[in-house]
Amino acid sequence: MSSRDAASSEITPSVLLRAYACGIFPMSESADDPTIFWVEPEQRGIIPLKGFRVASRLARTVRSDVYRVTVNTAFRQTLAGCAAPQPGRDETWINGRIRDLYTSLHEEGYCHSVEAWLGDDLVGGLYGVSIGRAFFGESMFHTARDASKVALVHLVARLIAGGYALLDTQFVTDHLRTFGAVEIPRRRYRTLLDEALTGQGDFFALPTDQPVPGADALALIAAA
Repeated sequence: MSSRDAASSEITPSVLLRAYACGIFPMSESADDPTIFWVEPEQRGIIPLKGFRVASRLARTVRSDVYRVTVNTAFRQTLAGCAAPQPGRDETWINGRIRDLYTSLHEEGYCHSVEAWLGDDLVGGLYGVSIGRAFFGESMFHTARDASKVALVHLVARLIAGGYALLDTQFVTDHLRTFGAVEIPRRRYRTLLDEALTGQGDFFALPTDQPVPGADALALIAAA
């Protein structure tokens, strides 16, 4: 279910936060489309934090620390990477208005990025919105093999360490299913969301001033 908002300029960061708390999120048809519409899927995608799956090959990559993983150090670059065309995805739903809104949420402390670096090059990452004990994953990108997957593993470890209860993926793709993503009915999702909005998760339970070793991230996930 979706509804178009022709006057998208009226959407403010505070309106956006209230929308997430009600179970809806914004999208645009393309980067060139100035309008925004609200979406509330009948079947919602989530990744259960308990039982998050990491394939053995990916675990070896995470443990090797071939990618340096940081948090909130390159938010705008990560957002730009997510908005850029990807293999198998020529179009993006991230238009200029959406970029501005999420940048504002980042500046207010509600939106975070996790970045994967190879040397000095940003080669993957993701971003999403944090409210209470819920994290709403928005988008991810990579230009090097498994870079976005490594960022996701580190995100999940951070959410587990911070006492989060819900990782919302909005939709489920074959890619996300490999990590254990499932679809749940809207009513069930709203129940989980209401529970997750009680209390406050600590996104900074793990350090951000130095990289978290991949082995530590995997250990947190295994113990969940």
